[in-house]
Amino acid sequence: MSKTIAAIATATGTGSIGIIRMSGKDCLKILEKIFVPKNSEMNIEEIPGYTMKYGYIVNTDSKEKIDEVIVSFFKAPRSYTTENMCEINSHGGTIVEQRILEQCLLNGADLAEPGEFTKRAFLNGRIDLSQAESVMDIINAKTDKEAKASLGQLEGNLSKEIHGIQKELLSIMADIEASIDYPEYDIEETTNNKALEVLNDVKQKLVKLENSFKNGKILKDGVKTVIIGKPNAGKSSLLNIMLDEERAIVSDYAGTTRDTIEEFIKIQDVPLKIIDTAGIRDTNDKIEEIGVKKAIKLADDADLIIAIFDCSGELDEEDLRIINLIKNKETIILLNKCDLRQKNVKTINYMSELNKTVIEASMKTKKGIDELYNCIEKKFKMNEIDIGSETVVTNIRHKNQIHKAIESIDKAVEIVNSQMPIDIIAVEIKQTLEDLGSITGDNVSEDIINEIFSKFCLGK
Repeated sequence: MSKTIAAIATATGTGSIGIIRMSGKDCLKILEKIFVPKNSEMNIEEIPGYTMKYGYIVNTDSKEKIDEVIVSFFKAPRSYTTENMCEINSHGGTIVEQRILEQCLLNGADLAEPGEFTKRAFLNGRIDLSQAESVMDIINAKTDKEAKASLGQLEGNLSKEIHGIQKELLSIMADIEASIDYPEYDIEETTNNKALEVLNDVKQKLVKLENSFKNGKILKDGVKTVIIGKPNAGKSSLLNIMLDEERAIVSDYAGTTRDTIEEFIKIQDVPLKIIDTAGIRDTNDKIEEIGVKKAIKLADDADLIIAIFDCSGELDEEDLRIINLIKNKETIILLNKCDLRQKNVKTINYMSELNKTVIEASMKTKKGIDELYNCIEKKFKMNEIDIGSETVVTNIRHKNQIHKAIESIDKAVEIVNSQMPIDIIAVEIKQTLEDLGSITGDNVSEDIINEIFSKFCLGK
């Protein structure tokens, strides 16, 4: 990792400030070639860390000034990457930032790969892998609670839990090895009893972490909410009301929506990934048929279904098909067009007997919308997730590794209860330690590391 890397760290486009980052052993040497401080009494390599200098970035060939800048200096090992670093704070704008980056590259820096600055922070031991992953979670956070959960992980909350569990398991490993090395003391039974106690305690902690992913997934991805119904039931009208904009085309012509429309919104602090779908019906139109099949597939995978029915008419086969689709799913039923005089009492009564939340609504007058929002909040109770006092797992990779660790613990407990040789328990405990180690990066392949950081943005 001897090369010096550089990248633009701010988002593409026009802005008041742009930041170009450099990190590596030649960082300050390169900067000395392209930066002319207003006060040049001190050699750049002698400037102390955590200081800023005002001056100009210049073209090293023509000596032309490119921009007026402020440079922040960070000296190894007290920097984001633990290497010598600098951040060139320029005026925002694509042209200026690109010209400054070009000077960095022409004078010896290599263009950074996505996430390479954070990758160096991990490889150099400043943060572990779970903390590194939380950086992108903070950047991509869509709600306050998601940002707070990601910040907690960056501060090491999950790492502390994992390290505490690993410490318990290592104490058992030490006892097992002592029992194997000194069989004459006949301490195997004592070791088995202690192992069983610790394994059960560890499993409880791991199960709690795994269960927290249910809330963590909602915090990160939102409640996957699919709106379904027949054509012209009012699906697109509902989407527009929830988004407070004319996002979907609303027409009296049946089958207007043929593909899905997806948006991320927050309803009373509950994040929703809301999906409007094609109206479910039998059709000879091949394109619409694809949309209908897609709607049914999305409904099968949804966390929440909002099923809309026209309560002014009688139920037909297509309505019954939708009812069968939602039978075993978390569903809120909206009986739309309740503002019309010809409400069908039979339809309303039938829906009331489905053991689902039923709301009489009108997309025209927005009747029932507040009730819908209150129902969503009640079902998912985001206000009960206490980010400050508990660790919430938000990353599917972490959740999967925790699940594998639980399976290894179960096998170890089974071995103890079967009174098999004590050294066999050690195999499963070692596997548990490896599963947990891949979360923090203590035990993880280079391919996984590269895959994780490839999802980062440039300059981070």
